[in-house]
Amino acid sequence: MTLYKLDISVVLLCYQTEDEAPSYVEEVKACLIELDVQWEIVLVANYLVGSNDRTPEIAKNLSMQDSRVKVVAKEKKGMMGWDMKSGFEVASGKTIVVMDGDGQYPFTDIKRVYKKLIDEDLDVVKTYRMKRGDGWYRRTLSGVFNFVFYVFFPGFSSQDVNSKPKIFKADVLRKMELISDDWFIDAEIMIQVRRLKLNFLEISTQFTKLETRKSYVQPMAIIEFVVNMVLFRIRESIFLLKK
Repeated sequence: MTLYKLDISVVLLCYQTEDEAPSYVEEVKACLIELDVQWEIVLVANYLVGSNDRTPEIAKNLSMQDSRVKVVAKEKKGMMGWDMKSGFEVASGKTIVVMDGDGQYPFTDIKRVYKKLIDEDLDVVKTYRMKRGDGWYRRTLSGVFNFVFYVFFPGFSSQDVNSKPKIFKADVLRKMELISDDWFIDAEIMIQVRRLKLNFLEISTQFTKLETRKSYVQPMAIIEFVVNMVLFRIRESIFLLKK
């Protein structure tokens, strides 16, 4: 069994966050200090070659100011799933949180999901977006995603597959062996929660409008999501046949 030196690692997905990153890191730090635990923050600042994204440089400067801040800044070979996995690889906490670094979720959710996980001895805790300020487009996409997930994986209670933060016991996360490099990563996580029959809980959160940029989630994501869902449904069927 792996020995973990820290209580919690927060993997913050910071793609193209740039000047917003320092304030977000300070908010995360404040939450972790209140928890009174041993912690680290992993800033995932992967970048596209040829872009003018200054996030890697800003993230490295933040790391130089505080040894508890790690940085992953590599040329992108995938989208959110690839970024998320690259952060998981270097996280060294007993528990691991993943969160979008764009300020749409309240960073105080980190404390809430951590306390739920520890106090109730759960394997995974995540949020669901009870209140949303992001407009009809994102709400519609999210509704389609959740409906399709329920159709392909019935009997599993998740109100909001893509919502974050998500927190895991580190040993549990390692068992998932995630493979998605794209936007499907959140759904794959929930499929693994279902497959491994993990102790799982969702708590409500408020999701605010993204003011600094347009959403990276495009309409084609629906087609990508459905294709992935079919492929993973086939994989699950093969897995069950082998049991």
